[in-house]
Amino acid sequence: MPIYNAPVEEMMFLFDHLKDNKNYKEIDKYKEINSDLVKDILQQAAKINQELILPLAKIGDEKPCVYENGIVRSPPGYKEAYKKFIEDGWTSLSCDPKYGGQGMPKTVSTFFEEMLSSSSLSFKLYSELSIGAYNCILHHADEQIKNKYLPKIVEGKWSGTMCLTESHCGTDLGLLKSKAVKQKDNSYKLTGQKIFITSGDHDLTENIIHLVLARVPGSPSGTKGISLFLVPKFVVKDNGSIGPKNGVNTGSIETKMGIKGSPTCVLNFENATGYMIGPENKGLSSMFTMMNLERIVVGIQGLGISETAYQNALSYAKERKQGKANNSNNKDADLIIKHADIRRSLMNMKSLIEGQRSLAFWVSQQIDVSLNHSNSTIKKNANDMVSMMTPLIKSFFTDIGMEITNDAIQVFGGYGYTKDQGVEQLFRDNRITPIYEGTNSVQAIDLVFRKILNNNIYNNYISQISKEIQDYEKNEELALFVQKFQKYVELINNFTSWLIEKNKNSKDDVSAACNDYLKVLGYLGLAHSWLKILKVSYEKYDTNKSFFEDKINTATYYFDKILPRAQSHYLSAITGSKSMMKANFN
Repeated sequence: MPIYNAPVEEMMFLFDHLKDNKNYKEIDKYKEINSDLVKDILQQAAKINQELILPLAKIGDEKPCVYENGIVRSPPGYKEAYKKFIEDGWTSLSCDPKYGGQGMPKTVSTFFEEMLSSSSLSFKLYSELSIGAYNCILHHADEQIKNKYLPKIVEGKWSGTMCLTESHCGTDLGLLKSKAVKQKDNSYKLTGQKIFITSGDHDLTENIIHLVLARVPGSPSGTKGISLFLVPKFVVKDNGSIGPKNGVNTGSIETKMGIKGSPTCVLNFENATGYMIGPENKGLSSMFTMMNLERIVVGIQGLGISETAYQNALSYAKERKQGKANNSNNKDADLIIKHADIRRSLMNMKSLIEGQRSLAFWVSQQIDVSLNHSNSTIKKNANDMVSMMTPLIKSFFTDIGMEITNDAIQVFGGYGYTKDQGVEQLFRDNRITPIYEGTNSVQAIDLVFRKILNNNIYNNYISQISKEIQDYEKNEELALFVQKFQKYVELINNFTSWLIEKNKNSKDDVSAACNDYLKVLGYLGLAHSWLKILKVSYEKYDTNKSFFEDKINTATYYFDKILPRAQSHYLSAITGSKSMMKANFN
């Protein structure tokens, strides 16, 4: 079984030293969220993840969910773990106290999301979409629905799903066919089939609350005619108690490459009772509240799995002997961690993971501001930053997750290819993350066409980070890093100008460049995060020399060895699309 030790010290470093968003600090309800409280939460989170949840990863992979006689059964031990999980209040961590939540900011809950992903992604998925459903209902449902459903979701007694995809349309939701017919009591009867529904059915909770996209009769075609409905597995009575089974049935569960402990279901809705959430024909807009936050969470999944892969590769490299290192005086073989190429792999992992965690923390602060600040203009500006970073976090973190889990297998060599060490499972479990919640190519297209080319978000972002590093230029220790960073700011500015120009007459060139552009922005975002870490590291160096010396060295590695990747993506992209569009695939 893989090892995992939650990086509490790394997380507390970010919370204590990089919580530098002025607007975040102005949020009244978070002013009492101090370091001691957060450290206690993270230590307790580390304990339950390391001791209770981590062993479930292997169990779920070897004894996955089963579907029999119309019932989905979770892997052994999942029920008991989930009971303890909700008794300890982990489903309520970031939820509103009005509905029984603890009211923790995103800056704290994101750390917990990472730990869960590191321990067992399959187990995490049972509660993850519940929080997404909670957020969607909280922002778009009427008070009666909120009061009836949210307390049980927050408590963890009821779970949630989102039901979007249908077999004939995939990501193109404008083609969906599920129908919803209004009844005299203002409820609706839903009919249709949804596929790829994560945790669509299971035996861990008393009820499952499905958020379903469907069309009412006479609605416009395409995405403009989609409405959102809340459809419970069991009908909920007026007093909040559970009533009879609703018309929701599981057709099957998927046999998958990874996350086998999580059931991915085909759900059939047969005159199922549902209730409209938000305005008619505006369902996709309402669902995006859930989808966008979920996309960021998926990026955190990639980060969490990467952390586990790195920890296990590092541990193995310290134990495995093979070959002679350069200038070695040993008679026998050396530990493989002494070989430069192994150290390269480990430093790639380390510099990317720590940079991503810092960037995720920066985005978490933006999310908290966008949801909770009292000034509407400040909220909008923060929301713009979150909007731009959402496809980046989702795609960049999960693609890097594939790189890191692949490299971890390589460090293990032949043993990595076997099931004994557990690292091959990390690769398989992570493989879904670049696919679900919109494939990474879809995310890249969204970033370029909707965020970069159609509004001023990019200029605001570049202006914000450029203004910040102006202060860094005065610092002699940071000057060289700042010079390198500014070269890549110039590169992405040139790339953005190229996209704008090509969009006028060659949209294929733009489409072909979207993935490269997202990568360039991702590497730049990590460089910005490393600059912030460096600033603190030099300032605080004497307080913890070994810790901050390691930060400075890792940042140096990132700027020397990783950031130059951005240039290759840029040079590849600006060659255009002619050869690919001209290709004959007959």
